[in-house]
Amino acid sequence: MMHQQMLDMIQQLNDYSYAYHVKDAPIVPDAEYDRIYRQLQEIETKHPNWIQPDSPTQRVGEKPDSGFANVAHTVPMLSLDNAFDNESLSDFDQRIRKLLKVDHITYCCEPKLDGLAISLRYEEGRLVRGVTRGDGLSGEDITSNIKTIYSVPMKLRTSTPPAVLEVRGEIYMPKEGFEKLNALAVEQGEKTFVNPRNAAAGSLRQLDPKITAKRPLVMCAYSIGYVEGWDQPKSHYEGLLQLSEWGFRINDLMAKAEGAQGCIDYYEMLNEKRVDLSYDIDGIVYKVDQIALQNQLGFIARAPRWAIARKFPAQEEMTRVLGVDFQVGRTGAITPVARLEPVFVGGVTVSNATLHNKDEIARLGVKINDFVVVHRAGDVIPKVVQVVLDKRPDNATDVIFPEACPVCGSDLEQVEGEAVIRCTGGLVCGAQLKESLKHFVSRKAMDIDGLGDKLIEQLVDQELVKTPVDIFTLAEKKDTLLSMERMGQKSVEKLLASIEAAKNTQFNRFIYALGIREVGEATARALTSYFTELNDLMAADQEALVEVEDVGPIVAQHVHVFFEQELNRETIKGLLEAGVVWQKKQQIFADELPLSGKTYVVTGSLTQFSRDQVKDKLQALGAKVSGSVSAKTDCLVAGEKAGSKLTKAQSLDVPIIDEEGVIALLNQHGAI
Repeated sequence: MMHQQMLDMIQQLNDYSYAYHVKDAPIVPDAEYDRIYRQLQEIETKHPNWIQPDSPTQRVGEKPDSGFANVAHTVPMLSLDNAFDNESLSDFDQRIRKLLKVDHITYCCEPKLDGLAISLRYEEGRLVRGVTRGDGLSGEDITSNIKTIYSVPMKLRTSTPPAVLEVRGEIYMPKEGFEKLNALAVEQGEKTFVNPRNAAAGSLRQLDPKITAKRPLVMCAYSIGYVEGWDQPKSHYEGLLQLSEWGFRINDLMAKAEGAQGCIDYYEMLNEKRVDLSYDIDGIVYKVDQIALQNQLGFIARAPRWAIARKFPAQEEMTRVLGVDFQVGRTGAITPVARLEPVFVGGVTVSNATLHNKDEIARLGVKINDFVVVHRAGDVIPKVVQVVLDKRPDNATDVIFPEACPVCGSDLEQVEGEAVIRCTGGLVCGAQLKESLKHFVSRKAMDIDGLGDKLIEQLVDQELVKTPVDIFTLAEKKDTLLSMERMGQKSVEKLLASIEAAKNTQFNRFIYALGIREVGEATARALTSYFTELNDLMAADQEALVEVEDVGPIVAQHVHVFFEQELNRETIKGLLEAGVVWQKKQQIFADELPLSGKTYVVTGSLTQFSRDQVKDKLQALGAKVSGSVSAKTDCLVAGEKAGSKLTKAQSLDVPIIDEEGVIALLNQHGAI
């Protein structure tokens, strides 16, 4: 009897919580909720084995975490391309209609909340994991903190949930909650947050969930990221309405719009309303509403073709230039940065703004002590856009661009046709060395965990690391490492183990890690597919380099010049002598690869390899791997619980193979 009473209380409290936190329509006074909550606590204290995962008492109280585990997203959380005016929005609509060969498109329009993107995973209707967006491919597991947010359902409000459901959404802090949080911080003599977004991000990444529980966070769902065992609605709009029925908060300003003009009208409406909203937004997201059309359009690079974000005009404020500093980047670029009287613009206090380069200083005519207009481009990067000449003071002085590198004193050079002026010091320059090392150890390069920015700066400042080669000699300096700030026995051992593991890498990662100008991940992969021997790549002239797919004359010049420089050749030699190795591959041209021109989709659970491993192996054989099934898909690799992608592939008569089939395919072509 008491057990059933407890279950009824849980349901009752969850219904009250849903009405209050999701629907903003409380149905009982807070005192009544608290009374039932206390009764539930008493029963659970007497019968701890009765406690249910979806009990409201389980939202708070887990032990503080010692750190967040990194979890791969089932489907990547992609970025969005941007439109900044009516013309670029109309161009997007025209491009979409041309690709689909239709005259008209219906869009789903949603306010772009200014918070932290999150992915929530439900299995059989129960919340099992919450992960931050991270780099789009993987993020941090913050499930314990997610559970403290009352607008996040612990259990879907349905008796027939999907087997697996991943919901994408934004966690934000309403303006009123932000103001109260900062007011409390002032009373207690603590540091205040700059803006609601920073407050939300900081609250969500607390190691102690009890701290997160005290923060006024809200979660708003904006898409279904992945689903198994359920037929997804035909439109994005209908999918959001379904999420609402399952207990998620969705934005009540979302709407359908017909064509480009409908999108423009929605923009003008929301731009007028946004100042009065109870939460911050930084734009609008437009999505092709029909899921079938989304699948047909697919993706380009790290963004979907079927969606675009339109930013609102960045706020602009006037302030004074106190001075100009000159920063040196990884490739030696000298960037002038204006030091400003702090000014609140675009939601943050700005004290520095980029002046880009010497030509931009001349174009603006900016002087030290001038009053200038500061603009937050895309609400992110502050820059000086105008000098207020009417307010120019008598003590305004010219900005003098340095004649030598402000960090190392090396000569500066400016390539004809380029606006950027660069330091010629290379790794001799401390600033370039620090930035180059940060790139070298990054996840997509040599992937050395534990070697963060602050530690790199310490190592360079103490002259323990002067080139990337020195990283692989840090084991000889273990005692010195142990004496450094925040470096205990475990962290040093973890770092040294990571350095040792990084010696076994991939050729394309090694080339990317070298930091050659204009050589990103894709270009590094193209170069190492064409030149499978390092010596051949280093000896290649510009004529040979432009034969590589996607390598033009400028990139070819940068690659050729890099390998001609003696210091770079010595660095590469030192890395190889330190034990850096990779598995050598035979040279295969793109059109000669066995799966060239084929598009694969991988879905479901695999046992012998992860999905990412299978994708990498298929790509190594020349295949394109897509995240969605369409009529253009050549083959679906379907593991267990394949879900809606399997259903769609079957409806389109797309060939389907299981895990054994893809292993046989990879074996056939020598990929495993």
